[in-house]
Amino acid sequence: MERIAIYGKGGIGKSTTVSNLSAALAQKGLTVMQIGCDPKSDSTINLTGGKRIPTVLEVIRDKDKATRLSDLVFTGSGGVLCVEAGGPKPGIGCAGRGIIAAFEKLAELKADDVYKPDVVIYDVLGDVVCGGFAMPIRNGYADSVCIVTSGESMSLYAADNIAAAVRSFGSRGYASLKGLILNKKGIVNEAAIVAQSAREIDTAILHTIERDPLVQQAEALHQTVIEAFPESPQARSYAALADKLFNCEKTAGRAAACV
Repeated sequence: MERIAIYGKGGIGKSTTVSNLSAALAQKGLTVMQIGCDPKSDSTINLTGGKRIPTVLEVIRDKDKATRLSDLVFTGSGGVLCVEAGGPKPGIGCAGRGIIAAFEKLAELKADDVYKPDVVIYDVLGDVVCGGFAMPIRNGYADSVCIVTSGESMSLYAADNIAAAVRSFGSRGYASLKGLILNKKGIVNEAAIVAQSAREIDTAILHTIERDPLVQQAEALHQTVIEAFPESPQARSYAALADKLFNCEKTAGRAAACV
């Protein structure tokens, strides 16, 4: 099983990228679990036809010890297993607590043994890298980390902070940084700007996603581009990202070694 945490500043297109990546991997025959680690709880919405699924925190508050896996894990488009950690009510508690509670409850209910995912993708808000938001990289949940960014200064600032956190925890044998995913926003000299930033944080641009109105058109349908426009260049771009991150083939019910 391969586990990857994908971080990025809020609004950078991280959840769109993650959902399309999940859909592309599922299309290849892999069992994929996507865990949304954002208090907005909208990571999986384009995999569930626009329907917001109950969050782990909501279910725990309502059912406590009676919580079952079927209350937390929902099957989305292409068979992607969807989970939303959730967060506290506005102004009350720590937003990162939802991530901690989700991870603990999924482990307690032995989600890995039941669903046997080939790939687990954590979609994590990267404006802050503290508390629960650092769980995937500091507690051994993720094997590696990717950062979605554009050429915007604030997204690059967030990328630098995330990379620093990964390096810090990586020295303890936890997740390593795979690189940046450039999600273009139409900024002048954007590729060169991000390439320079990648060099400064000693990593590489793994993949570049071009701007395409099909992304918004697909989201208006509450679908991924992979589902709504499967033959489009944009869908092929997400599939290419899937190949780069998970160079796997399903063999005997399990994913082969991923590069």
